[in-house]
Amino acid sequence: MTDVEIKIENIVTSATLGKPLDLTQVGPALEGVEYNKEQFPGLVFKLKEPKTAALIFGSGKLVCTGAKSVKDSIKAIHITVDLMRTLDPEIPKEFEIKVQNIVASANLMKTLNLEAVALELENTEYEPEQFPGLVYRLGDPKVVLLLFGSGKVVCTGAKTKEAAQLGVEKTKERLAELDLI
Repeated sequence: MTDVEIKIENIVTSATLGKPLDLTQVGPALEGVEYNKEQFPGLVFKLKEPKTAALIFGSGKLVCTGAKSVKDSIKAIHITVDLMRTLDPEIPKEFEIKVQNIVASANLMKTLNLEAVALELENTEYEPEQFPGLVYRLGDPKVVLLLFGSGKVVCTGAKTKEAAQLGVEKTKERLAELDLI
């Protein structure tokens, strides 16, 4: 394996509370919450610590974004739900939280000729007029990598930090096999 260091940029988790929410009822429990149902069907609640944003829907679903660790993302959901529970005690104490997406970045420390990579590497999309990066889809782990000429990489679609790390490492190994780095 290679020793490419990845940095977690964003974690998206979701929670299902198992009961519909009256957003006009629970919203006031959240300081600084935004709710404009003409623009967006849910509440937008920004937490300072951990620095995250929670999208809260009337269906009882929550989406948390912006965390840099799974632990912080889960903590943010629990803080948000605990605050809402002060105005709606019927909100269950137990609920499921799932990691939906982990976005990580890395640097391969070598420049890439994206035209050559697009020709040699399987499962790629490269349209420089549309987007400056090359899109590379891996099957195992099931992640998508954005490769840039600078050697910088963004990995998205991972469900664990380990999957993101493995995706970046496998990509570097494959590029090396093809003499592209």
